Amino acid sequence: MSETDAGMIRVQFRVNREPVEVEVHPMERLLDVLREKLNLTGTKEGCGEGECGACAIEMDGQLVNSCLVPVLQASGASIRTIEGIEENGETSAVQKAFLKYGGAQCGICTPGMILATVNLLARHPHPTDDQIREGLAGNLCRCTGYIKIFESIAQACRQEEPRP
Repeated sequence: MSETDAGMIRVQFRVNREPVEVEVHPMERLLDVLREKLNLTGTKEGCGEGECGACAIEMDGQLVNSCLVPVLQASGASIRTIEGIEENGETSAVQKAFLKYGGAQCGICTPGMILATVNLLARHPHPTDDQIREGLAGNLCRCTGYIKIFESIAQACRQEEPRP
């Protein structure tokens, strides 16, 4: 991290295994940096208040709402977005299950739901129904009753071992 003109700073971190350096205002939201400076538009803004989980990403292995994270806090961190969960250049098992079993509706919550699922499966490869509910607790969907999302996750667990 280094200071530049007009209160801007340079922040270095890794995104989807690639090193990046951005020139930003220190309190700029990580969500905005990902979408606007790095063109990673898969991460969505739902509420902008950390309540819906649409902007969920992994930062150093922890699921966080990127709308609440100042980019300065990401300095030196390893970040994974929805664009970084493919497996060997192919759609991940979780993404395939969401498509096949109807877990994706309008698409606003889907990236956050998928990241929450990938994070859950890294901790619990064969989660119980209660663990699935707990793993999705910070994610809201305004289109469904969550049944299709829940079924998608259950099917992803049955289809193949998830890879973090």
